[in-house]
Amino acid sequence: MVDEQIISRGVRDPRVLAAMRKVPRHEFMPEALRQQAYGDHAMPIGEGQTISQPYIVALMTELLELKETDRVLEIGTGSGYQAAILSELCEKVFTIERVKTLADKARSVLDRLGCRNVAMKVYDGTYGWKEMAPFDAIIVTAAAPDVPSALVEQLKEGGRLVIPVGERFTQDLKKVIKSPSGLVTQTSIPCMFVPLIGAHGWKE
Repeated sequence: MVDEQIISRGVRDPRVLAAMRKVPRHEFMPEALRQQAYGDHAMPIGEGQTISQPYIVALMTELLELKETDRVLEIGTGSGYQAAILSELCEKVFTIERVKTLADKARSVLDRLGCRNVAMKVYDGTYGWKEMAPFDAIIVTAAAPDVPSALVEQLKEGGRLVIPVGERFTQDLKKVIKSPSGLVTQTSIPCMFVPLIGAHGWKE
């Protein structure tokens, strides 16, 4: 998976590659789909949600430019796989999931795998996690019509936000850097994510 799907497409960060090799993706998938766990595609995990394809997980993680001392906010826990990858790379992960059944499953897997530095809550992720802000990095694993201002406000100066932005069924992956002179936005690749539902995202 790492050699053929991730390195071959240009992901180079050795820490990201090591995390992708270490975390067992099949553990985060429904039993019936586990044989396909290391394929190059997103997969359904229930509740209309998906686990992103491995390349996208690796690319978004690399764009965050994480250090071991970073505190990271994830919006959209889903299966918990992205949170597990992040937990290998930073000091603390804060992850928010709006669907309680998914959050409960993810928490169970994360605990079983020993991801002790992941805090989770069930909430509208478009508000962020104000009590725990500011964050060194924020990753949003669902597509927003615009970059939520609440999330930008919770970034440290120099912080990085990675988020898919666009229409309901087609987006571009964006990296937003909070610099002293304002926001710097970089566009990565076209993508397609499930919609970010919430007060500062799409409506149900």
